[in-house]
Amino acid sequence: MNLDLFDRLVERSKADNPIKIGVIGLGKFSTMFLSQARLTKGLKIVALADLDHKRANDALISAGYDSNILVDSFDKALKESLIYVTEDAKELAKKEQLDLIVEATGNPEAAVDHALEAFKVKTHVILVTVEADVLCGASLVKRANEAGVICSMAYGDQPSLICELVERIRSSGFEVICAGKGTQYLPEYHESTPATVWKHYGFSNQQAQAGGLNPKMFNSFLDGTKSAIEMAAVANATGLAVPKEGLQFPPVGTSGLAEVLKPKSEGGILHKEGLVEVVSSLERDGQKITDDLRFGVYVVFKASTEYVSRCFSEYGVPTDKKLKFASLWRPIHLIGLELGFSVAKAVLDKQSVGATKSFIGDVVSVAKKDLLPGQILDGEGGSTVWGKLMPSKDSLSIKALPIGLAHNVKITKTIKKGEVVSRTNVSSLKNSNALLLRKEMEQDLGFVNKSL
Repeated sequence: MNLDLFDRLVERSKADNPIKIGVIGLGKFSTMFLSQARLTKGLKIVALADLDHKRANDALISAGYDSNILVDSFDKALKESLIYVTEDAKELAKKEQLDLIVEATGNPEAAVDHALEAFKVKTHVILVTVEADVLCGASLVKRANEAGVICSMAYGDQPSLICELVERIRSSGFEVICAGKGTQYLPEYHESTPATVWKHYGFSNQQAQAGGLNPKMFNSFLDGTKSAIEMAAVANATGLAVPKEGLQFPPVGTSGLAEVLKPKSEGGILHKEGLVEVVSSLERDGQKITDDLRFGVYVVFKASTEYVSRCFSEYGVPTDKKLKFASLWRPIHLIGLELGFSVAKAVLDKQSVGATKSFIGDVVSVAKKDLLPGQILDGEGGSTVWGKLMPSKDSLSIKALPIGLAHNVKITKTIKKGEVVSRTNVSSLKNSNALLLRKEMEQDLGFVNKSL
């Protein structure tokens, strides 16, 4: 009998053969996952890795674990209901006894290193660090396939949920016109820095510090970088195209998705069908949209016939005024709280919940201010550059610096505010596995969608 996913997890639990998991990077996402993994039959957290041992301990406590569960022996943790903690993430990734690792450092270069080590010992990887996926995902998934393991997006994060909506709509015979997510956006946010980010969120510096909030991480969500990264990941996983001039962030609520996110020839804003786009929860004057989709995901699709259009009307499907385009959305995402689904799919079904298939979208570095020779770029969410979504063939043609490689790099030529940073305008990039895989992906023309 073919049991469903949960039943098979329960069977693993009864057989005392739970999915053995290691987690690398103990931030908010991982803490959320730990809180639910503790309660999910068939899952066993065996090991954690973080540069800050105390942070790992605090994450466990916040997730509801007893501090006495920590041990300094991996073998002991493996045999008993205990958890091994280390500051050496590569050591954890090399543990062949693990079924899967969750890579959640947020550092693309480190994430690539950890994934490659896991592949060597036939361990599946859930790549929460979507930055690595966008930087060199096609090459990374290629390595996973060669090793016979899964490298998957993280269910609970918006990219995976968007891919799920796209898959559902396409497998029902519909054409996807646009897909994406919501966020809080205003044009001036592109200039935001870690020093100014909290005023946009309405937090004081004291509140942010008390909550242990990371200003660079929050600023990446605010300045448009994270939206660009996530939409590039969706494009590269689904084959959808990216806007020629970058994301528009139109202010649209759920009631207007089908009316606005359709081609210009039909009265919408898209230059073509089949794009990714992010909608803003704020009007351009800063007023909040009443039916905003700030924390959700959506897909817009087209009726195939007049009969289908009538069906839309008869069953209350949200459409444009002509009943030609319809929308479907999910209002929220549960982030790390629902990561267990992708863990189970990877190990039990040998399937991803979204993975890079091509190199359609890229995220390039754009100057937040005039940059002078000698200045050091501080990467995603920093004070020097923000990440802009661009068709990969365009980014390659101008030798744009990927946002994933824009950390601790020296400027060698003056770059004006708003200009894309070229690799020819910075010092030599540090040799790394991430850079190696990036070059491999760029050179493999099969990864680049030439039809864009």
